[in-house]
Amino acid sequence: MAPVSEKVAIVTGSSRGIGRAIALKLAGNGASVVVNYAGNPNKAEEVVAEIENLGVKAIALKADVSKVTDIQRLFEQTIEHFGKIDILVNNAGIALYKLLVDVTEEDFDKIFAINVKGTYFACQQAAQHMADGGRIINLSSSTTVMMMPTYSAYVGTKGAVEQITRIVAKELGGRGITVNVISPGPTNTELFTEGKTEEQINRISQMAALGGLGQVQDIADVVAFVASDEARWITGQNIRVNGGAA
Repeated sequence: MAPVSEKVAIVTGSSRGIGRAIALKLAGNGASVVVNYAGNPNKAEEVVAEIENLGVKAIALKADVSKVTDIQRLFEQTIEHFGKIDILVNNAGIALYKLLVDVTEEDFDKIFAINVKGTYFACQQAAQHMADGGRIINLSSSTTVMMMPTYSAYVGTKGAVEQITRIVAKELGGRGITVNVISPGPTNTELFTEGKTEEQINRISQMAALGGLGQVQDIADVVAFVASDEARWITGQNIRVNGGAA
């Protein structure tokens, strides 16, 4: 039997990048998957088609996680379609690379709305609708333990996600629901490479003890393990998947 067969997973922001890799990995392990997207239905439907080719069920659902009403609708539609929710992966997020003095109020509000508000209220919906013994997996970043100029707003959001996770793990532990954080290091995605020069990318790549950038599959494999029954005694933890970056 596949590790998460007969489970239903929501993966936010899963039309591309790490989220796409996570959705495909969970599907490959037997889960039915909700491919959430905010603005690119064609990319989301491509992921759905790939999942269905694996012989499992999937559906693309639009929701802007910065809006609580959209999050509520995402969970309602998932239950209408699949009847339950077993796994939530809060992957949707944006990055911002600006010096402190250049960050605008609009920048700040936007990144916190998506990265923190979205994760927080998706966890709230999971607390209300997830089956006992479920899995909540939030995405942070290994940059929370690095002192990297231009990352102040982004790291602020991810630090919040890490602390929220610890409390929610305690609140939901009595139902056998585990709540953990996965913190990727520099990973070869559009989100990471956008706005960076080749020299900057090469310099950051050298931070990893294993050398080079992480690949989306490196992250997806660990998420899939944490989503499985084999990870039943892991909760409230922050797992850094970064090749030894420091």
